Amino acid sequence: MKKAQVAMGLIACMTAGGSLAQSNVTVGGLVDSFAGSLKYSGDAGRRAVVGSGGMTTSWFGFKGMEDLGGGLRAEFALTGFYRADTGESGRFGGDNLFSRDANVGIAGGFGKIQLGRGLAPNFLPTVLFNPYGDSFNFSPLVVHMNVPSGAFGARTWTASNAGDTGWSNQIIYTTPKLGGLTANVHYQFGEVAGSTGRNNIGVNALYFSGPFAASAFYHDIQIANPNPGAIIDTTAPIAAINRQKAYFLGASYNFEVVKLFATYQRNKDDTATAAELTDKVYSVGASAPVGPGSVLFSYAHTRRAGSLIGGAERERDTYSIGYDYPFSKRTDLYTVAMNDKITGASRATSYGIGLRHKF
Repeated sequence: MKKAQVAMGLIACMTAGGSLAQSNVTVGGLVDSFAGSLKYSGDAGRRAVVGSGGMTTSWFGFKGMEDLGGGLRAEFALTGFYRADTGESGRFGGDNLFSRDANVGIAGGFGKIQLGRGLAPNFLPTVLFNPYGDSFNFSPLVVHMNVPSGAFGARTWTASNAGDTGWSNQIIYTTPKLGGLTANVHYQFGEVAGSTGRNNIGVNALYFSGPFAASAFYHDIQIANPNPGAIIDTTAPIAAINRQKAYFLGASYNFEVVKLFATYQRNKDDTATAAELTDKVYSVGASAPVGPGSVLFSYAHTRRAGSLIGGAERERDTYSIGYDYPFSKRTDLYTVAMNDKITGASRATSYGIGLRHKF
């Protein structure tokens, strides 16, 4: 009897192994912490910090796929952000558990279709075409696009991009690669009772060919992410904006001795009655190998105008310089200094030194 039980157990293990061979689930993430001093132009004071996500927002989660046969595969992603300096979940208080990814999809020769929460169309073009990637602390372009300045209720600068870098309740279609070109079509259901016309739509395209790369995106946003509310951080003097249309162009070229980046974006924000605010944002940057690491430089400029700010233009200029030193393919040490200036506010500087590890 014992021999039979052992044999049956071995057969069960072999059968389970055979079925699992068609599937793959991985646990992964990133830890990024830094020490330094932060003050954006318009902030009331300076903060000495041990912070999280100096170069990349810390995250962890699960991703997997199953081979369905016939060239098809199922995929899923459940990943969330956390603050490595405190151990708290989310990028900020109240952020959803899986605000990075919470989706399932099917892929094949036709491309891929995903359902759930995933990237917004603005995210990849923005972070791939500046030398600081997705640094929400030190990338001038990301700071202008996605990071408001000043305390809640007393903003001196609202982020240029409405919504979030991720969209909930969306369908994403990704095309197969066509000679270096890939495109993504995003549609987010607004899920607002009685307002089926309120939703978000967007599209982006990414092209890579040797040392040259280019990208573009367009979005039309009417719904906030990840939680309901105004689509843009709307504190005085900016009144409630209920729609944003934006387009973006970016390019990079790697000359080996230096890699150059350039982007341009134009946003138009509307109230219920008229176009009230326009942002024009451009950035340039460079990454140059020096010693075992790379020197990083980036500059972003935003010009904002419209009746919501009294018809006068407001400008923001930000530049960063830093050095990224790789210990290995998974671990690097970085140091960055950033200078920031908003019209009507004093110039401010931030700096930090941090360690980033992928797992």
